[in-house]
Amino acid sequence: MVVTTHEDGAPRVERGAPAPAAARIRFEHVDKSFHDKQVLHDISFTASAGEFIALVGPSGAGKSTLLRLINGMHKPTSGSITVLDTSPADCSRRELQRLRARVGFIFQQFGLVGRVTALENVLMGALSRLRAPRYGIISYPRALRERAVEMLDRVGLADQRFQRCDTLSGGQQQRVAIARTLMQNAAIVLADEPVASLDPTASVDVLEMLRRLSQEDGFTVVCSLHQVDLALSHSDRIVAVREGRIILDQPTAETTGNDIHSVYRRASESAE
Repeated sequence: MVVTTHEDGAPRVERGAPAPAAARIRFEHVDKSFHDKQVLHDISFTASAGEFIALVGPSGAGKSTLLRLINGMHKPTSGSITVLDTSPADCSRRELQRLRARVGFIFQQFGLVGRVTALENVLMGALSRLRAPRYGIISYPRALRERAVEMLDRVGLADQRFQRCDTLSGGQQQRVAIARTLMQNAAIVLADEPVASLDPTASVDVLEMLRRLSQEDGFTVVCSLHQVDLALSHSDRIVAVREGRIILDQPTAETTGNDIHSVYRRASESAE
């Protein structure tokens, strides 16, 4: 497919090419301030189904804030955000809960309940579809228990399903977090530095798995990363943020390590 843009930024598809996939995430001229400090400036971008976006940039650039705007944890100061055809900023509390059920979030420190098993942590991904609280694995319907085992099998941890999560390695815990997201049937997965606390081998394993599952299931991934080599080897697209502004947005195949390193070098130079 050959896609170019009009002067106003709207997509223009060459004759004979299929239409582009509808955007699952759309930012239009978004600003975000906390009190008197502006964190994001005029952010505009889209993300399509099945796309794996690496969000790069120095610490404090606004990457985490951007992710939290997507799932409605923050509201934009100005501009508009559409996620799965819904505006998180305009949602009621119940509507926002329904939206978040379709938006998985993978954290640097895993976000698991360490004292319970891998299986129960994965089952928690289905809580939004259940009416009453659940206490223990047996309180979940049998069909959900079987599905949770399947999701653990997809990340290679079915044999560890009854093991407490705080006894698993960091890489294994992050795979449990991915399985929990699969249990959500998430259409979008946000990952905030998901491999920052992992060793190099585990980092590659987790990102390869996340990319493979995204391709198999068609969910969109927006993943913030500092490791330039991992961003280049596991994403479809690079979006670079510096000082709250998008300064690079292009296919990974057209991006070099120098392109990304320059984002960090310029940030360092401006701080001197």
